[in-house]
Amino acid sequence: MAAALLGVVAMLGLVPPRPGVGVALGAPAAAASSTTYAGTSPVATTTTTPATTATVRGPRGSGQSVTIAFAGDSHFEAQLRARLQHEGTAMLDPLAPLWADADVTVVNLETSITERGAPQPKEWTFRAPPEALDALAGAGVDAVSMANNHGLDYGPEGLQDSLAARAAAPLSVIGIGRDAADAYTPYRTTVRGQRITVIAATQVLDEELIGSWTALDAVAGGRSGNPGLASAKDVDRLTREVARARAESDTVVVFLHWGQEREQCPTARQRDLASALVAAGADIVVGSHAHRLLGAGRMGEAFVGYGLGNFIWFNGSGANGDTGALLVTATGRHIDGYEWRPARVGDGVPTPLEGEAATRARASWEQLRACTGLTP
Repeated sequence: MAAALLGVVAMLGLVPPRPGVGVALGAPAAAASSTTYAGTSPVATTTTTPATTATVRGPRGSGQSVTIAFAGDSHFEAQLRARLQHEGTAMLDPLAPLWADADVTVVNLETSITERGAPQPKEWTFRAPPEALDALAGAGVDAVSMANNHGLDYGPEGLQDSLAARAAAPLSVIGIGRDAADAYTPYRTTVRGQRITVIAATQVLDEELIGSWTALDAVAGGRSGNPGLASAKDVDRLTREVARARAESDTVVVFLHWGQEREQCPTARQRDLASALVAAGADIVVGSHAHRLLGAGRMGEAFVGYGLGNFIWFNGSGANGDTGALLVTATGRHIDGYEWRPARVGDGVPTPLEGEAATRARASWEQLRACTGLTP
């Protein structure tokens, strides 16, 4: 049924057709995948050199398609905290249709995971208990990025707790770390023989907090390491991480926090960064921050999504409540197709749109591409 529905959508011109989607969608990922969580002990790796791997596998990897779902800014403040306390994982049950047939799901978690610490000197500070990670995992989320301008909202103590929560979490938490090497450590998983890597980083940091929030590596005989966030402001470092992942992955994803709040067109910095990441070897570049939806499409052979909007969010009024999940299907480096599944935030949690409302929302989302420089 999923393949038939997507075929109808393709005929309507909403997305390009997705070859083999009947195999990719709906297949149980758990039975065909293995995962390395960021922040855990490293797993054994083969001694095959990257060059040999690339030569043997080719641009389509194992030849099987994999669908990855992405969703935007999420936290558990205000009514969401109360709902989490009283409803537990059930509060996120409405999310299931948004990515039920995806193999991998990644969400931006815009909060510190702590009950301690002092709020940082900024306008908005968010925090959540470790149970938030349990709720997201229970809803089918595989990885969350904390590389954003709220990941360290409660200072060093909050970061210590976030790292402790990461170590015990039932999903992967990326974008934060004890130092830069840890913060840039990606989420890795294998689905139907396809090696998927997701790197997280933020291009958005409050100016007065950049120094204390940016993760740094120790330098021999000099600067000590600094815990914090993976920074997309250090473009050279981020592109090196992409190139490294390219050598040992079939599909490379970069999940970013970027853009200008309440603007629905990408900034020049976003477009420049997307180009640099694609040139370095990224196949999919997506992100959020603007609290608005932005356009998505193809940049050469790669896929770029400039803005996922809010997702699990305390304010669903007006454009703040326009949301959804972005599904991208890839066979190795080949982007087979993509789909926007619209939803609306209500009482903090998105509910998928149906019927005419969904049709209108998809058409509106397609129109956002006009100012991106991307193609359908």
